[in-house]
Amino acid sequence: MKRLLILLTIIMTVSCQENNSDNNLIGDISNSQLDSVYRELKSIYTELAPRVIQPAEGYLKYPYLIPAGFYKQMWDWDGFFMGNYFCSKDHPEYLQYWALNLIEGIDDKGYVSGCATTKGPRPIFGDFSMKPFLSQGVLLSSRKVNDFQWIKPYYDKLCRAIAYREKTQRDSATGLFFWQIAMQSGADNNVALNYFKDDTRSFIACDASALQLREYKAQAIIAGELGMESDHLVYSQKAEAIEAAIMKYLWCEEDETFYNLDRETLAYYKRISYSNFIPLIEKIAPQEKGKAMIERYLTNPDYMKAKYGFRSLSAQDPDYNNKNIIVPYSNWQGPVWPIANYLYSIALKQYGFDDEVKFIAYTLGKKLIEDYRQYGSLHENYNAETGAPLAPAESYVDSTGKFVGFISWNLCIENVLAGVVENKWMLLDLK
Repeated sequence: MKRLLILLTIIMTVSCQENNSDNNLIGDISNSQLDSVYRELKSIYTELAPRVIQPAEGYLKYPYLIPAGFYKQMWDWDGFFMGNYFCSKDHPEYLQYWALNLIEGIDDKGYVSGCATTKGPRPIFGDFSMKPFLSQGVLLSSRKVNDFQWIKPYYDKLCRAIAYREKTQRDSATGLFFWQIAMQSGADNNVALNYFKDDTRSFIACDASALQLREYKAQAIIAGELGMESDHLVYSQKAEAIEAAIMKYLWCEEDETFYNLDRETLAYYKRISYSNFIPLIEKIAPQEKGKAMIERYLTNPDYMKAKYGFRSLSAQDPDYNNKNIIVPYSNWQGPVWPIANYLYSIALKQYGFDDEVKFIAYTLGKKLIEDYRQYGSLHENYNAETGAPLAPAESYVDSTGKFVGFISWNLCIENVLAGVVENKWMLLDLK
């Protein structure tokens, strides 16, 4: 009996150790391990990063950034995050070029498409497909080059684009911003929004509102730098108003989380997806509330945390899956997206979860290295439960039979590693 008890104790200990590994306990990650992953990924990205840069051609008057491999177009938020990656590598000109190419497409109404090709803008996804990143990109690149005068000739266009967004995407009852369809948000099939064509609802959204708050803050700073004090005051006041409205309307005290709202009923749409956490990037929730939300959902394996990173949709959601989809839309219903994890890392850093930031850096850093070793490229996302690379599938090859891959904002995982290893953070701070 004694020997049996000893054997059972050993089995239970091993089982606990395995479960601890499965639950992503990160105390065993050493500085040397982090440093090793950082150095190798940094070296790999030296080879991969140039693939996203395209020379000026046709309608695109400046060199532009593409999600290299599967896509050939210039996209709004892909370009924003890649541009900031290049800022971190002391090449802010690419973020400036991104802004200038988009500004070129702002029409007399203030509309600008979130996608552009060498043949011109590509109008897609509702009344305003451009996501709220343009003023942020202008601000962050201007700071990096220590010059705001380059944007002065285009300042009125920036104001026009903001005004058009307010006209077409602002909810009058709450003062917050909405997506007409999920594809407009960039998280193509986010279940916290309507993503089926026969679903005619629209949702006041955590991410749309928080990103527009950042646009107001950025535009206020730009106006101040250009000596436009009245505009500085106006945009600062807009930022303050929308920040208060986000807490008033989108924060659910009972569930300790931000939710999207159905525009017709103003009822919470209770789905826990990646977009719920975007307000935490700006630290909109007070410290205690933000920490409670993170602990209840983001770092909880029953919801968002998985063995291979943080999920894009809660494992509790009835629509949770890890399907390998890139056409007709990309899958945000469960897979681990590097860009979502980069954004999570900012929120986690804001609320003091430094060990969880290390988990992202180490876990996804290793996964990206493994991906490159096998395919010579990267993927959009990864199966949260198995780590298998997803999108595009192995069947997507070029004319030579080479896997096309996907290189884009997954570059930002290097920035997470640079933060934890060298204290060189890219937190997209607007202050």
